[in-house]
Amino acid sequence: MRLHHCHALDCRTPVKPELLMCLKHWRMVPRHLQQEVWRTYRPGQCDDMQPSEEWHAAADAAIAAVAAKEAQVRR
Repeated sequence: MRLHHCHALDCRTPVKPELLMCLKHWRMVPRHLQQEVWRTYRPGQCDDMQPSEEWHAAADAAIAAVAAKEAQVRR
């Protein structure tokens, strides 16, 4: 099984390709952003490496929300 790392800043927890984050960080994402990430997710985007701009925007918002909660500053 292929894995990648959680997209939360500085997290190295391995997760399945279709998941944006590990459970710890995903639970920090506000519900509306979680829903947006899943609404814009397209099955197969992990295989063809072509997620939509909408998914990228939702993922970036989720990552930023976690960073703000962890009081981290994007580098």
